[in-house]
Amino acid sequence: MLTTRTWALLILAAVLFAAGALNFAQRVTHDLPPTDGVEWTNGKEGIIARSVMPGSVGARAGILPGDKLLAVAFDDLHFQQLERAEHVQIYLEQAGIGGNLHYLIERPSFPPDTRFYYADLYGLDSVERWTARGLIVESIGLIYLLVGLFVLLKQGGRTPFVPHFVALCLTAFVFHFYKPIGTYEDLDLAIAFLDTAALVLFAPLFIHFCALYPVRRRLFDGRRWLLALLYAPAVALIGFAALVHFVPSSRLEVPSDWIAGLYTASFALFWASLVLGAMLLVRRFVRSENAVVRQQLKWIVWGSALAIAPFTFFYAIAYLSEGAVVESWVTDLSLVPLALIPLTFGNSVVRYRLMDVDIVVRRAAVYALTTLAIALMIGSVVYVAGLYAIGSEDLQPGMVTLRFVVAVIAMAVIVMTAAPIKNFLQEKTDRLFYGERYDLRNSLLDFGRTLSATTGLEPLLDALVSRLQEVLGVERIAILIEDAGEPSGYRVARAVGLNGVTLPANFREAIRVHSAKTGVVRADDLELVPESEASVRRALHYYVPCAVRGRVVAVIGLGRSAHGALLSSEDLEILRTVSGYVAVAIENSLLYQEQKARAAELEQLKEFNESIVESVNIGLLAVDRDGRITRCNSAFEEMMRVRRDEVIGCRVEELFDDEFAHTLHELLGGAGWALAEVRHKYKLRVRTRDGRPLVLNIALAPLQRADVHGNTGTLVVLEDATARTQLEEQLQQAEKLSSIGLLAAGVAHEINTPLTGISSYTQMLLGMIPPTDPKHALLEKIQRQAGRAAGIVNNLLNFSRTGSAAEFGPVDIHRVLDDTLQLLEPQLRKGQIEIERRYREGLPPAWGNAGKLQQVFTNLLLNARDAITDGGRITLTTGEEDGVVVIEVADNGIGIAPEDLPRIYDPFFTTKGIGIGTGLGLAVTYGIVQEHAGRISVESAIGRGTTFRLMLPKAETRMTEARTRLQAVGD
Repeated sequence: MLTTRTWALLILAAVLFAAGALNFAQRVTHDLPPTDGVEWTNGKEGIIARSVMPGSVGARAGILPGDKLLAVAFDDLHFQQLERAEHVQIYLEQAGIGGNLHYLIERPSFPPDTRFYYADLYGLDSVERWTARGLIVESIGLIYLLVGLFVLLKQGGRTPFVPHFVALCLTAFVFHFYKPIGTYEDLDLAIAFLDTAALVLFAPLFIHFCALYPVRRRLFDGRRWLLALLYAPAVALIGFAALVHFVPSSRLEVPSDWIAGLYTASFALFWASLVLGAMLLVRRFVRSENAVVRQQLKWIVWGSALAIAPFTFFYAIAYLSEGAVVESWVTDLSLVPLALIPLTFGNSVVRYRLMDVDIVVRRAAVYALTTLAIALMIGSVVYVAGLYAIGSEDLQPGMVTLRFVVAVIAMAVIVMTAAPIKNFLQEKTDRLFYGERYDLRNSLLDFGRTLSATTGLEPLLDALVSRLQEVLGVERIAILIEDAGEPSGYRVARAVGLNGVTLPANFREAIRVHSAKTGVVRADDLELVPESEASVRRALHYYVPCAVRGRVVAVIGLGRSAHGALLSSEDLEILRTVSGYVAVAIENSLLYQEQKARAAELEQLKEFNESIVESVNIGLLAVDRDGRITRCNSAFEEMMRVRRDEVIGCRVEELFDDEFAHTLHELLGGAGWALAEVRHKYKLRVRTRDGRPLVLNIALAPLQRADVHGNTGTLVVLEDATARTQLEEQLQQAEKLSSIGLLAAGVAHEINTPLTGISSYTQMLLGMIPPTDPKHALLEKIQRQAGRAAGIVNNLLNFSRTGSAAEFGPVDIHRVLDDTLQLLEPQLRKGQIEIERRYREGLPPAWGNAGKLQQVFTNLLLNARDAITDGGRITLTTGEEDGVVVIEVADNGIGIAPEDLPRIYDPFFTTKGIGIGTGLGLAVTYGIVQEHAGRISVESAIGRGTTFRLMLPKAETRMTEARTRLQAVGD
């Protein structure tokens, strides 16, 4: 139901809207005056061009800002001298739209002999009827009007801050939407005055609102002078504006500079109020500890900052410094954010949630139709009053006189003052009867409405008890809250002025029965058990049930007043009204505490689960039924070397090669990602999209939720078994080589004896047979083949020999590499092979045997030479990584086939032709590296070459470990 205050504000809004509609109609139909596109101002030197609109007739005539206008002529001969800038418009209107004018201009920036020139203005333009800036400002005014009406009809005129906010919106609507057409007669004169007065009045209204909102601060109580000081500048400027608009110039001629100063001061006051109001809101937001207040102020603060900042930098500063703002898209765009002020303020006052958007739209439509209906009724009254009530003038259609508007305003004033007079008398009577408690009683209902904003139960109970004591003057108060664990059904949550309250077992039933009859239960009406009856009746005299949705969640117990008097029926009625708000507030507080406890429990559970998921060293993926990744853990990011935001939303197959996708589809089967059982795949060799090989153990498990039938996705478990698989392969290789080494040692010793005899006998025969004998050449071949066989046997012995730790020491890797290259230089030069050295300076010594390491490098270099067919490059790179010395031997030869890589360290395995390689070079190399406690790895691709990577321990590390062991033994 709409209150008298609400109706008064609605009628005022309708009158202002009707006046604005009439003004808008005049602007649509009014003939526009001509213009030269130049803003002329009165300066000390004369009439000066402040600004020139680009593309205007003045700009085409060559007029520039700063030029001085001396005289005007309708032809090229008869120039008339001008004294004031206002006289230019007279000549423009005489020339008319499309007419011609001639200006005599002085340009002070030119030399004296060339500073005078004639500006010929041909085809005068008319003032633009609609500009982008004007439309933006008028749209903002309509937003103010709609937001104000929406807040008024949604909240009502009694709600705190609503009347003030609606008055603010109506004032803003007036100076945004009203615009005089320039005749300054009748309605146009009133429009011009209202436009200026509203702009001036907005400043103190806005600062006043920001100083109080949203906690109803009693800033001006007892300091009325401060309130008067706030509104004094606005009152002075409005009085001056009234003189300018309504006092004829024949009686009082106001200097044009003063009029310009009025507009500048009005704008400066408007801008200063925006900045000062925003500062007050920001200060309250920063200092307030109330969560509700901060929530209300959050959007206002952000909205004000986003609106005022661009307006200040791109519009206000230019206007205050130059007196005008040049038309440009930047300045026009800086006005658009000002619409955030009514929107954010209105949202804060109404406290709507985003989930109620559809309700807001429906109600906004209803409020708009209501406003339109009121406007139509006022318009009808205006029309009838104009035709019949004011018959002394010949009123033609389209004409509106000042007396016509005065009659309408007077009618509205009569309607609006009837209810305020009645309310004024009622207020004075009540204040005489209640005395100091009058304001407290009136504020109790508002307090009850705002009580639900307090989420904490303890602050709520403290505020409730304190307010009831102030308003009703009672000394004993108890707040009883429903508690299923108590025999009486309630527990004493707060008690004041009582030593102790014992509630009988039948208290709940007694309250339920009697509250249904009278609402407020007297202690005399209760039928209690005998053992507690006397205690309850002596302590408390009234019980006010606080019910919500048919359940009594709390009971307010009250004693008599401080003077022993009983509470009046009006007091009980107030308590009955407030009890509903108290019930909702207490229920909300209890629910808030319960939800807060549950939220904390859920948060702990969530953190616990997330810590488990993030702590495991296996990759976890949550995949939906379409196969898209919804979540992953840190181990998966580290495994795949991707960021979490890069993989969310991707399919699992997109992270690996095509072979993995084929294997995954086989593992999923026909059901796809809608799995019903757990499935596994072990030691699956895959490659990531960047070509990195991995060995994965994969498990797929269906994801299920209790509230959803069937699975909602799949949990993919990826265990990186690459390192473990490599260790297993190295262990197998080491065991294989150990077995072959033992076998090779036995075979080598058995073969070495006959080879020694063959070699010795062959040398004896060579000494006995002359070189010219044909048999001599055969014996030489036998000796060479025996030597070759002896070399093979020595390699077998080297392969099986474990060596001695005493032969190890610090080794300069660079020196060993250079010595090896020196030995192999003839062979490398013969093969046209270029050697590139990429040695790291200051490389620390490695721990090893120089001779054996030279054998390793020799084997690797010879293999690289054999892999290069028609000239190429061998690159030797050294470095240090993670405390080990790293050596890389890379060639750009033919490479090694992928199927041969797992077998290259097997003894007697070779890809060379028969008689070229023995297949023991890499096997011996592998054994020597293992003997040095190092590691060897290979990367190769067909046609791109091969890179062997050796990692050997540093000498410093080994010597430190040895000293530590000796010290431990000595201790």
